[in-house]
Amino acid sequence: MTSSATVVPTAEKGTSLGADAWRRLKRNRVALAGGIALVLIVTACFVLPVLLGMDPETTDPTRKNLPPSLQHFFGTDTLGRDYLARVLVGGQTSLLVGLAATAAVVIVGVLYGAVAGYYGGRVDEILMRFVDFLYGIPYMFLVILVMLMFSDTERGNPIPVFFALGLVQWLAMARIVRGQVLTLREREFVLAARVTGAGDMRIIVRHILPNVLGIVVIYATLTVPAVIILESFLSFLGLGVKLSWGQLVAEGVSVVNPIDSYWWLLFWPSVLLALTLFSLNFLGDGLRDALDPRTRR
Repeated sequence: MTSSATVVPTAEKGTSLGADAWRRLKRNRVALAGGIALVLIVTACFVLPVLLGMDPETTDPTRKNLPPSLQHFFGTDTLGRDYLARVLVGGQTSLLVGLAATAAVVIVGVLYGAVAGYYGGRVDEILMRFVDFLYGIPYMFLVILVMLMFSDTERGNPIPVFFALGLVQWLAMARIVRGQVLTLREREFVLAARVTGAGDMRIIVRHILPNVLGIVVIYATLTVPAVIILESFLSFLGLGVKLSWGQLVAEGVSVVNPIDSYWWLLFWPSVLLALTLFSLNFLGDGLRDALDPRTRR
C-alpha cells in the first residue's frame, strides 16, 4: 500500500537557502549575463571619468559635431564637448536617481505595507484606502504636478526627481508587502513570538520582514529600471535632471534630421540606457526564479 505526501520544496541538503538561491542564479545564464553587463556599465560610468579626468562641460568650438574617432570615441556634441564624458557622467545621474528613488520606495513601501498588514482591521482599512486614492490619480500626472511645484532652478537637481518618483512608486510595494504580512501574521512562529512577550515592532522587524525579504529584493530590482525610464521621460519633457541619459536622448532627437544627421548624439545614450534596462530586467527575473521557494527542488 502506498501513500502520497506533499513534498515541500527546500534547499539541497547541507546548503542554506541563500547559498541555494545563489547556486541556481548562477545557472541562469541570461540573468548572469545581465548582472555582468550591469557591473560593467556601472564601473564605466563611475570609474572611467575619474581615472581619465573626463570633463563633460569643457567646450571647444573648433570640434563641434565631430563623428566618433580615436580621439573622441563617442564623437562631440554641438558645443564641441566630448560625448563619451557626457554619456558616462549622465549615466551616473540616471543610475543614482534609480537607486535612490528605489531605496525610498523600499523603505516607505515596506514599512507602510507591514504596518497595514500586521494590525489589520481599521488601521489596514484607513491606510489602504489612502493607497487606493493615490492609485486613482494618473501617476505621470501626479509626477509632473509635483515637479511643477519646484522652481526652474530646483528642477535640474536630483532631489525633486527623487521626491516625485518616490511619491508614486511605493504604492505597489506597499500592496505586495501588505498581502504577504496578512498571511505571515497568523503563522506559528509569529504566534510563538507573541506568547513569549515580544512587542509588535520586534515581531514585525525580527520575524515578519525577514520572510518577505526575497519578494522585496525582486521587486526592488525591477523598480530601478522603471524609475530610470520615468526619469528619462521627465528629462525628455525638460523636467528631469540637468545631465542624464534622458536629457541626452532628448538633445539627440532635437539635432537629428534628414539634412545633418548627427546620429551619435542619439545612438550612444540610447544604447547604454537600453542595455542598462535590459540588464536590470534580466537580473530581476533571475532573482525572482532563484528566490521563489516554489521553484526549488
